[in-house]
Amino acid sequence: MMPHGEHRYRTVFISDVHLGTKGCQAELLLDFIKTAEFDTLYLVGDIIDGWKLRNGWYWPQAHNDVVQKILRLARKGVKVIYVPGNHDEAARDFIGHRFGDVLVMRDAIHETADGRRFLVTHGDEFDGVLRHARWLAFVGDWSYRTLLTVNTVFNRWRRRFGFGYWSLSAYLKLKVKNAVQFIENYEEAVAEEARRRGVDGVICGHIHKAEIRRFDDILYVNDGDWVESCTAVAEREDGELVLLDWSRVRLQPSRQLAPRLVEPASGLAA
Repeated sequence: MMPHGEHRYRTVFISDVHLGTKGCQAELLLDFIKTAEFDTLYLVGDIIDGWKLRNGWYWPQAHNDVVQKILRLARKGVKVIYVPGNHDEAARDFIGHRFGDVLVMRDAIHETADGRRFLVTHGDEFDGVLRHARWLAFVGDWSYRTLLTVNTVFNRWRRRFGFGYWSLSAYLKLKVKNAVQFIENYEEAVAEEARRRGVDGVICGHIHKAEIRRFDDILYVNDGDWVESCTAVAEREDGELVLLDWSRVRLQPSRQLAPRLVEPASGLAA
């Protein structure tokens, strides 16, 4: 029996939650999970940040509440599939196992209601830095977390003066030429893997940039993150894929408003 929710979807995809870090927007994610109603939930990697937890324990109640809520959904009949990423790569030792009715998979093929097939993968294996210079990835992760700390303080002041959440880190990332090129190369590599597998598209995470776009015959879908953008991908009952920007929804004066649709994706070009 599905729990009642204000917004009904067939499937929801979330990634890059990074539980265990101060930048995680656990309260917003918990609000989204409590509000939405869905049959299937894909956890597309980096749900728990093992890299950070190895260097220091940080686990507030809100982070525990997210885990408990997901496990509760699984017990109540929601199909929960966990595709680990690089920050929670330890879970890859348990591919094929179930934990509290949550199935762990290396990747998955999801078929939408309109018959399209999508590769679901975190995407870190298509990150050239992780493949060829893993030490540099750790340096980059430290720099990124430092930037997120600044981002947290920045938004605390914005809230004090009545402004909504805005990601300084995401803005700066898209203003740096090398970062933009890295994102472009990553998206093309992931799309090429979907083409090689003979599917219609790919749903991934990893780079914290929510987007729906086409690479010729392949639909590329990235569900973003719950650190900077607080976004998710949702499949409607007819198979249409949409990006939901939950940080904006949460700031609306009326909770009866539908989620802001960043971009729809039907069988045609998004």
